[in-house]
Amino acid sequence: MKRPTWALVTAVSAALLFTAIPAPAHSAAPSDDPVPSADRTGPVDPPLFDATQDGSTIRVNVVTDQRTDLAAATQAGETLVSYDALPLVTLRVDNAGLTELATALGVVSVTEDIPAPPTLDQSTAVIGSDTITAAGMTGVGSTIAVLDTGVSAGHPFLSGRVTAEACFSVNDPAIGATSLCPGGGTEEEGSGTADTDAGPCAAMAASVCAHGTHVAGIVAGDGTGTSGAPAHGVAPGAHIAAIQVFTKFDNDKYCGAGASPCVLSYASSQAKGLEKVLALKKAGTPVVAANLSLGAGRHTSACDSDPRKALIDNLLAEGVATVIAAGNNSFADAVSNPGCVSTAVTVGSTTDDDQLSTFSNRGPLLDLLAPGTGIVSSLPGRTYGSKNGTSMAAPHVAGALAVLKQTHPSEEIDGLVSRLVSSGAPVTYTGATTPRLDVQAAAGDLTPEPGDGSGKPVALRFSNDVPVVIPDSAGTNVPGTPAHSPITVTRHPEGAPKDLSVKVSYSHAWIGDVRLELVSPTGRTYLLKSANLNTGGTTYTNTFTVDATGQPSDGEWRVRATDIDNGSTGSLNTWSLHFPTPFRSTTVTTIPDTGTASSALAISGVAGYASGPSQVYVDLTHTRIGDLSLTLTSPDNKTFTLKPHGSEPGEALKTTYGVDATTAKATGTWTLKVTDSAGGSTGQLNAWSLGFPSYENQTVKQIPDDDYEQIWTTVTGLTGTGSARTQVYVHVEHANLANLKIDLVAPDGSLFLLKGSGSPEEGGVIKKTYTVDTSGKSANGMWKLRVDDVMPGNTGTVHNFVLRF
Repeated sequence: MKRPTWALVTAVSAALLFTAIPAPAHSAAPSDDPVPSADRTGPVDPPLFDATQDGSTIRVNVVTDQRTDLAAATQAGETLVSYDALPLVTLRVDNAGLTELATALGVVSVTEDIPAPPTLDQSTAVIGSDTITAAGMTGVGSTIAVLDTGVSAGHPFLSGRVTAEACFSVNDPAIGATSLCPGGGTEEEGSGTADTDAGPCAAMAASVCAHGTHVAGIVAGDGTGTSGAPAHGVAPGAHIAAIQVFTKFDNDKYCGAGASPCVLSYASSQAKGLEKVLALKKAGTPVVAANLSLGAGRHTSACDSDPRKALIDNLLAEGVATVIAAGNNSFADAVSNPGCVSTAVTVGSTTDDDQLSTFSNRGPLLDLLAPGTGIVSSLPGRTYGSKNGTSMAAPHVAGALAVLKQTHPSEEIDGLVSRLVSSGAPVTYTGATTPRLDVQAAAGDLTPEPGDGSGKPVALRFSNDVPVVIPDSAGTNVPGTPAHSPITVTRHPEGAPKDLSVKVSYSHAWIGDVRLELVSPTGRTYLLKSANLNTGGTTYTNTFTVDATGQPSDGEWRVRATDIDNGSTGSLNTWSLHFPTPFRSTTVTTIPDTGTASSALAISGVAGYASGPSQVYVDLTHTRIGDLSLTLTSPDNKTFTLKPHGSEPGEALKTTYGVDATTAKATGTWTLKVTDSAGGSTGQLNAWSLGFPSYENQTVKQIPDDDYEQIWTTVTGLTGTGSARTQVYVHVEHANLANLKIDLVAPDGSLFLLKGSGSPEEGGVIKKTYTVDTSGKSANGMWKLRVDDVMPGNTGTVHNFVLRF
């Protein structure tokens, strides 16, 4: 945006409406540029003196050099809004107060607090997000702040996505302005405070406060399992922080003749909203972008005296981009305010065939273009509809930043913005060329993940913990009715291995009475344990290795337990199927004296990033193990040290290293390098393998009403700890999904929130992968998926749970 080279970006944007809402009586006409600061006689915007000569008062935002200067500035008028950290205050002043501010020490600028108006299937395909969504890049792990008219938190398209709420609004009876916060206050925070289905917004026509819900759907809507919905927004895995910054006006002077009531947003409310976003970020909420689809005025040059710029800069320093709509006035060389702030990411609108939308503001202050014509998204009342505007273009960019943060987690926000700008498709028009958003190109080469499109990770260990009764036999050596327990394997096209691991646990009055067998998807039977009538005991647990070469991996595998002696029954309690990593090399490679041996391994079918901890097994022999260093290089040239040079004794090394490789692309060629640093010895690399630990539990359990249920998986034998990108796939059905709170429980009892409970909404299905930060937690131990039904009246079912480190 507004700069020759890219060091950062953030922006706020524009109007929904084609016709301009009349500006407040005291503001400059929308077609005029503000008076340049160099032409002012002081810090006060000159038109404000004219506007107050008749004795009237005006709302102004006062920026001082330091917060210590605020005390003196506030003597000039009535304090309306104060701020937590900024040298900024919003006052109501008269002409005398303006004169006092004009000469007050430390006052930098005085500008009117102007209320501004709020300015998908096809569009997501245009920008390439359909492809990367199919590859599992959905923006999971990030939050987008939507500063707007509030969000319908219970909308099926946004189910469970709104995880933080706040409201900043204005009460000013003199001009017919009343707060939209549900409690009627000017500042409210917490669940429900930005929900358009409650409070004053719910009492007005649905269209009045519809804007924020539409914007939020473009950012992060998910239509999976919802009839009549668009497929998804740009980042269907991201969360939304809904921040209501609008005020209701019952005044035709502000709304336009016959247009009352309407909603407009004061710059001071937006500043409070941005301050809240900063607080959320500092408190640990993973906010990557703040979206402001609003604005007013005409600016051909940067407006860096704007009081919101300091907050936009502070957010940028914390890793949050401010994305702003350019405005819908068809200006050929200008944008609205606050999109004119130089450190914001300002977005104009295109059609789906890459033509500039006729209504879009444009010119050198634009950073990006994105689809904004005929965009279908969520609307209050659980409906969907189409809207046009740069308001619809900006959230495409905000969502794209969440996707890029997932694909490039170690990259700073300015680098992510630069990716969007440098990779965009150029759109040339009179006076400028602006890139059109292409999130697929910005993300880089990603192989779409096979499967059901939900981003479900590929598992290597499958378990079923549903107890099954083993029926009693009719007589000695008379097989009874077999007990069966199924496990369904998916997405292992390489076929079953020769060392398939099967672990079974059952209980019986006489464990020797039971014969155990494994049945493949084709019906082939493998004997695991024969019956021995002389063996007593009540519990049995064992692990077997089966050579299943020639059998398909995918399909239903079953353990069959048969009682062959009468007089007692038992229960097949749990069993698991473990596929060893298919990524291994047994090619012997010589380790040259004072040289390096390299061995390559091709990884396929694993979308996105490698694991933390990835498991690297190494088998080598060498005269002096201490002379060796071992490194692993990923397909995208990231290098991980497994073992430095040392002084270890011995001539053989057979060990597994746990490496947090979540910054590296999984699919492609990985290279193990063994370097001999000292002369006089040689050796050889015998074999090595690379595994990405992933565990799937297929236990189906009912979720009791107003209670909780858990399913779990036990992790053993891993080297290393969790990572910041641990993936948790959840398949849950419930009559009212908003009633559910879902957590991942670590072996030490720590809780990681996956989904919070919300307001009432229709029932449905969750098939979704969440990303949580489990770094520092031991990977080994029992991990649980806990599903809480927090309100009475409904039940549901837990179907599946996948944990991928």
